[in-house]
Amino acid sequence: MREVRLAAGQRLAQSDLERTGALPREIMDAAERIVDAVREGGDAAVRDFCLKFDGACPDAFRVPDEVVAGALDMVDPEFLSALKHAHAQIRDFHEREREQSWFTTRDDGTILGVKVSPIPSVAVYVPGGRAQYPSTVLMDTVPAKVAGVRRVVMVTPPQRDGSLSAYTLAAAAVAGVDEVYAVGGAQAIGAVAFGTESIPRVAKIVGPGNAYVAAAKRYVSGDVGIDMVAGPSEVCVLADATADPAVVAADLMAQAEHDPLATCYLVTDAPELAGRVLAAVDLLATQSPREEITRASLEHGLIVVATELGQAIDAVNLIAPEHLELHCEGAFDILGRIENAGAIFVGPWSSEPLGDYVAGPNHTLPTGGTALFSNPLGVYDFTKRSSVIAYTPEGLRKDGPSVQALAQAEGLWAHALSVGMREKLLSEGTATFASMESACEGAMRTAWPRELAEPGVPNLSGAEG
Repeated sequence: MREVRLAAGQRLAQSDLERTGALPREIMDAAERIVDAVREGGDAAVRDFCLKFDGACPDAFRVPDEVVAGALDMVDPEFLSALKHAHAQIRDFHEREREQSWFTTRDDGTILGVKVSPIPSVAVYVPGGRAQYPSTVLMDTVPAKVAGVRRVVMVTPPQRDGSLSAYTLAAAAVAGVDEVYAVGGAQAIGAVAFGTESIPRVAKIVGPGNAYVAAAKRYVSGDVGIDMVAGPSEVCVLADATADPAVVAADLMAQAEHDPLATCYLVTDAPELAGRVLAAVDLLATQSPREEITRASLEHGLIVVATELGQAIDAVNLIAPEHLELHCEGAFDILGRIENAGAIFVGPWSSEPLGDYVAGPNHTLPTGGTALFSNPLGVYDFTKRSSVIAYTPEGLRKDGPSVQALAQAEGLWAHALSVGMREKLLSEGTATFASMESACEGAMRTAWPRELAEPGVPNLSGAEG
């Protein structure tokens, strides 16, 4: 791991992070070509890409419901018990995120508010092929179900024999996924974004994937909603002299073993801790079955040695990590000073893998410094809000003149007319206009009741308009 030692009063700089969030142009181009081909060619194009990239393609993309349900009998009881335990705690946490529609009534009787509605359909992308991620199925499906999404679809690449992992299917059964399709990669993103003969389109796509999946999600964003364009996983450990070097080393390795591109940060105000952590990493890594991946990741990790805790906290807020662990005395006292982090693990007993699997908060988190402005995946990602506006005559009389004044300044004649006609109706005391002629008579004066030389141009002479 590379080391940066800060002088007193010095701040960590963005350039010290050596972080780039951009996807390579060649990957973007390839993903765009795949998505465009699927949009035009439908199932046939999806099939071609599945055979090309996965080496397998089932006869039908949709996995029968009985196969999904049957996976519950194919996994060992201990795993199934853990799966149900995790599901219950994840659901309990996300139930607390529910948002209610709300309304308020002004003194003039006008009703204003927000109507909260679930997104109608969502696709959950789950990486597959040579690996299985049942935890991702739970984390991405549960908040959608809590939000009330009517149709939750899972897309995941098949294994070489064309089948899907029983662990992944069991998680889909427990989480209540409505449809499962054995298709992955950028072609899956294109299929659910635009629809094919056998895969109906959805309103939003969530879930992690490789660089091609991320590029495809970025490309279709706008045609459908997406959660985020996730980069490699990352962890930052903020540790003082009370931290256990071996525990800190294990926590860094827990993130490093994900991917050679995963990023690990150690920020400390205890200079001697850095060397002890590195020594522990070296000892532990030799025992890991993923030693090669772990060491490759740690090679581009960063150690920041600060002169005091406040300087270290500033460095953490600049990093804005996906996962942040606080291995510090009085960790809860520090929590209020942390501004940018996807998930914060407070105290030495709060291992980050607890959050990956069972704690309850979502493990789909902003990466690459985007915790500066982004949130963990939650129920709010699966709902949309509609403003509700219901005026009374009294409310119209109160606000109408201001609308006309603002519309006049912007030169929007029909905006003022829309309000002015209603005011005319109220002043005449009639339920409806007697005729089109009476409604349109004096339209200019109705729309522009204030002094005006011409629509959109203020009258600066003081003369009558």
